[in-house]
Amino acid sequence: MQNKRGVLVISLDFELYWGVRDKRSADEYRENILGVWEVVPKILDLFNKYNIHATWATVGLVFADNVAGAVKYIPDKLPSYKNGHLSPYDYLFEIKDIESNLHFAPGLIELISKQNGQEIATHTFSHYYCLEKGQSRYEFQSDIASAIRIASKFNVIPRSLVFPRNQFNKDYLNVLPKEGISSYRGNEISWLYTADNNREFKKRSKRAARLLDAYFNLTGHNTYKLSDSKDPSVPLNIPSSRFLRPVSNKLWFMEPFRLNRIKKSMKHAALNGEIFHLWFHPHNLGVNINKNLDFLRDILEYHGELRNAYDMCSLNMHEIAEQQLRKKSKVKFHERVQL
Repeated sequence: MQNKRGVLVISLDFELYWGVRDKRSADEYRENILGVWEVVPKILDLFNKYNIHATWATVGLVFADNVAGAVKYIPDKLPSYKNGHLSPYDYLFEIKDIESNLHFAPGLIELISKQNGQEIATHTFSHYYCLEKGQSRYEFQSDIASAIRIASKFNVIPRSLVFPRNQFNKDYLNVLPKEGISSYRGNEISWLYTADNNREFKKRSKRAARLLDAYFNLTGHNTYKLSDSKDPSVPLNIPSSRFLRPVSNKLWFMEPFRLNRIKKSMKHAALNGEIFHLWFHPHNLGVNINKNLDFLRDILEYHGELRNAYDMCSLNMHEIAEQQLRKKSKVKFHERVQL
């Protein structure tokens, strides 16, 4: 990839209740999760209207029709977290009258898979935490194998991965190519976004700084060229640039600053031939749906302006990885010819 054009990358962590189960009760977060059923088709409509390609990193359990369907694909080796509450398997086995709409969405996955430019990637099978104490590389590999197997029921072959809670673990990267995964979403370079376990993320000072960074430029644009990567090998790191926070009712007067922060970074990427990688969860937009979609629409409309003015394009993670690997293959071919 020549990196002459700026690129907008959008990735979504599609997880339903599995992504928040260890932090919130189903009743506490019910409105957000149920809102996903309304918001996903509307997001797809916006993506189609503005010609946006995106990556939907989907938890493997979400592919199942029900508990029985999920149990069929459970990994051979379950995660042995020191904090047992982090594992969803006791919950899966013991909960009575599990609500399908909070946990399973094969219909939405099928809808996404039929849309042009939409990649279904993996968010691990169980929303696996790669930096928590007790779990191991072998357990992670077993989890990923299950994610690949359950995706195959939709004829989906995941080629990209997003680490749950952004718990990037470099020691696990060599597992991914063995499972056919060629790219992953790394974290922003700033210390504010360094991969760590949840206890670090809960530190108030760090959370407050990240909140401020959403409205004001504390950490830079976080855009980049793939050629800037120190490790161009597979799997390819396609780091995030900005988390799309939901509209805040309390901080409504700050929303123009948040939108302007995103737009300035997008324009910086367009002008410099760099990548701007925006990410969010569909459930982030599950309440205040119209306001959140209006905010997203403003971003996509601005991308259209940048496309017209600077030839900025939209690619999903797999498309970027394919182009980069194709470029590397050509370089190696020329090196062989010269020899």
